[in-house]
Amino acid sequence: MLHLPHALRPARLPHHDLLKKHTARSPRILFHGREIFSSKLPLGSDLQAVQPSRLHKYAQRVLYTVSFGGAVWLMDREYNGSAITRNLRTFWTCAIIALDYKLHFKPEMSESIPALHERVAERIYNLFTSNGGLYIKIGTHLSIYRQAFANNAALMPKPMQERFGRLFDDAPQVPYAVVEGVFKREFGRPPSGPGGVFEIFEERAAASASIAQVHRAKLREKDGGGWVAVKIQKPDVSKQVEWDLGAFKIVMWIYEKYLFNLPVLFVVDFISDHLRRELDFELEAKNALRTSIFVATEPRLSDRVYIPKVYPELSTKKVMVSEWIGGVRLSDRRAIMQLMGETPSPDLPPSTYPVPERPLKGGITWVMKTMVDLFSAQMFEWGWVHCDPHPGNIIIRPHPSAPSRPQFVLLDHGLYVSVTRKFQQQYAALWKGLLVADLGTVRKVADAWGIGAPDLFASATLMRPVRFGKPGESAGAHDIEKLSQYERGLLMKEKLRNFLTDTDKMPKELVFIARNMRIVQGNNQQLGSPVNRIRIIGYWASRSLAVAPGLTWAVRYREYCRFLVFQIVMLSIDIAFWATKLRQWIKLKLGQSGEGFEDQLERTMREFAKSNLGLEIAEGAFEG
Repeated sequence: MLHLPHALRPARLPHHDLLKKHTARSPRILFHGREIFSSKLPLGSDLQAVQPSRLHKYAQRVLYTVSFGGAVWLMDREYNGSAITRNLRTFWTCAIIALDYKLHFKPEMSESIPALHERVAERIYNLFTSNGGLYIKIGTHLSIYRQAFANNAALMPKPMQERFGRLFDDAPQVPYAVVEGVFKREFGRPPSGPGGVFEIFEERAAASASIAQVHRAKLREKDGGGWVAVKIQKPDVSKQVEWDLGAFKIVMWIYEKYLFNLPVLFVVDFISDHLRRELDFELEAKNALRTSIFVATEPRLSDRVYIPKVYPELSTKKVMVSEWIGGVRLSDRRAIMQLMGETPSPDLPPSTYPVPERPLKGGITWVMKTMVDLFSAQMFEWGWVHCDPHPGNIIIRPHPSAPSRPQFVLLDHGLYVSVTRKFQQQYAALWKGLLVADLGTVRKVADAWGIGAPDLFASATLMRPVRFGKPGESAGAHDIEKLSQYERGLLMKEKLRNFLTDTDKMPKELVFIARNMRIVQGNNQQLGSPVNRIRIIGYWASRSLAVAPGLTWAVRYREYCRFLVFQIVMLSIDIAFWATKLRQWIKLKLGQSGEGFEDQLERTMREFAKSNLGLEIAEGAFEG
């Protein structure tokens, strides 16, 4: 062995100096403040690399993920009105529904299809009620939601009809602190108190719905004094609207293009636009003013109908101030019956409204006659249609100048559609053709609107079965009882697909006008069918063709002659109506439940839907 002289041997460094020298040229890794070295440590080192355990790494990732998700959720809730959370809930629910249908809507699973509809109805209902806000509006406005679900309830499976019949635009009120914040942003001052907008502002809301709530307040003397209704938009709604409508459009696009192949997307933009308009209270104030002008210039309505005064100087896009109107809402049927001198049915729920000492003149017949006249005038004369006439938006009060007579007060002017004169004439011709069995005219209008099933369209418009051809010729009517649940579902889908042959032609306004007609019918039905709604609408439709502007004298003369002939033909409908009224009166006198005119129409529509579509319709599906 060769021994080097001591002077030529490399100097031996202490162990810690060797380590320091190595680490000066080696990468340094820190983990939780501790220094870790790679496997390139000197062989003689007694330090071992400190490696984190796999469980520790997984726990750390979960912690980071939960922390990030929690932060996003908190920011979404505080600054975005939980819009992201609501959209995730929407997409998840719709994905589950689509998957459920794909897996279980099959011929071999036909008997379980009713249970499938039940599950889907419950999921959609829970989605709307959980998300609230604009979802309730969508749910009371379109086809896979209640405005489309409720408008065409006859075209929905029975479980969905029942669920959406329970969907009301009602919601808890937001705290007063939130309301005060809205006022400070809109006016730069609180609702009341020193320097406040009002002399008195009741902190508890008088009513609360999905997008807004109403408080009672008293104006300051400089603003005219008096009590007013203050409608305040809930602040989260404006944050959620574009997210909600975007999700709505995406879901409809997927359902139409990839899942169910049904025409639903063509009305989404139209409906979304009108929902946005409902959130603009300055526009609502203008709508109310425009309607009040129409009413004032119509002699047949000016003394019967009242539109509350709006205060534009105290209104913004998020706050609207209008005259406070006392009276009885049409939704309180017991109080309405008592107010109008009628004997309420014992099964009606109790009312907190005091029984009047002197009932108003006219009875409930006056109430419904005024309602049908008002909305017929809007449709056939003004071309300006209020599309949300549900019972909560109508008040009956003693007439200010004649307390023994009633006055009809129309509230909530956020949702209107404006229709062209051409559409008015087509719609009037449609109604007239339906009532005199002029099926050629009905087919002509249906074709102009891209509708390929004129019998189904006519029945949906009139809310009375209309058959083109001999009884039993409707598609598969005589074989419907033999069809399985799966085959009935396919039949209904085919009918709906064939119903709209050209969506570019169809007037989008029909979505909301149909809603108006359904609710008016439901109001009449709920009050026992006191008026012949079909006869009144037919009168306005036929008359509008005779008084249309721009007609030559010869054409106008012919139209007036046809109008008079039409009135004579309508005597048959009057006879049928009064015969039903007589039977109803006799049964009530005998202590039995009497079926009104609208009840008969609903019953025949249920039979029509079952025999032509194989669809069971829940009782009351057409109520407003």
